[in-house]
Amino acid sequence: MCLSNHKYILLACILLLLASCGGTPRSKTPAVPEVSFSGDSAYAYVAGQVAFGPRVPGTDAHHDCVQYIGRTLERMGAQVAIQTGEVMRYDGEWQHVANICAHLPADSAYQGEKAVLLCAHYDSRPWADQEDDYAQRMSPIPGANDGASGVGVLMEVARQWALLGERKRPVDIVLFDCEDMGTPQFYTGKQHEHTWCLGSQLWSRIYVQQSAAGNRQTTSYAFGILLDMVGDPNAAFPREYYSEQYAKRYVEKIWHTAEQMGYAHRFVSTQAYPITDDHYYVNTIAKIPCVDIIHYVPSDTGFPWWWHTHADDMSTISPNTLQEVGRVIMVVISE
Repeated sequence: MCLSNHKYILLACILLLLASCGGTPRSKTPAVPEVSFSGDSAYAYVAGQVAFGPRVPGTDAHHDCVQYIGRTLERMGAQVAIQTGEVMRYDGEWQHVANICAHLPADSAYQGEKAVLLCAHYDSRPWADQEDDYAQRMSPIPGANDGASGVGVLMEVARQWALLGERKRPVDIVLFDCEDMGTPQFYTGKQHEHTWCLGSQLWSRIYVQQSAAGNRQTTSYAFGILLDMVGDPNAAFPREYYSEQYAKRYVEKIWHTAEQMGYAHRFVSTQAYPITDDHYYVNTIAKIPCVDIIHYVPSDTGFPWWWHTHADDMSTISPNTLQEVGRVIMVVISE
């Protein structure tokens, strides 16, 4: 008696299956913890900022937005302080800065451990200097994505953090001012270095001064995450060069977490060019390893078509994108 070729194949498959079942179990990837985050709520926080109008330093909209963010975070249980100072602008004039600093409550079991620093900028660009129409370049942009989106995500992180029970590590949120005061394209005067990210430069210098002075209230940070332009429906976040250079360990952690959560289409594995953003000064001045999650595209500017134009309004914001970014952040800071 003999078996047909089909029967031999079937028998071989059965034996292979049995052998695999009886072997040593394969190690499983640890499950991603369940976290709560509402993209709709984050969207509402973005809209709340944009409703004030362009948040250009020195304007009523800027002042009112600071009050709105600060009071909202305080209602969530955060300890909020406004850090102020004067920095030099691109044209040599002095610029007033108001950084919003919030400390989120931590569980007593985590006292003494290093905190996580979460950052974004809340100001908006005073000029639309990427507009094709030169007549429109002198007016400020809405800044829905470039500014408000990262703040909206972090406000929702703070709301969710307040709802957690135990196992809350120390987390600080710093919302930088004057990130978008960099030299406009139409300026023809003497150029000054480091005209962007004035708020984070001030914060980083003060942090270093307080640490050197042995200030007991100075927080020690394990790492930081900066969010910038994180609301576009088609947003993709590559591994930014400075982030890889100064905080590669945490880049790996964040992108690996995103992949586990099914967001590899959003947190892509390609590397972006160096971007001068707030994280650069947190890394180089404050010496805190900080990762920039930023929407980058292969274009002449390196940024989306609406960047620094009047088109940066609520049409560039997707609750789904905010939710994906927010969920990744919640998992990373909860581990």
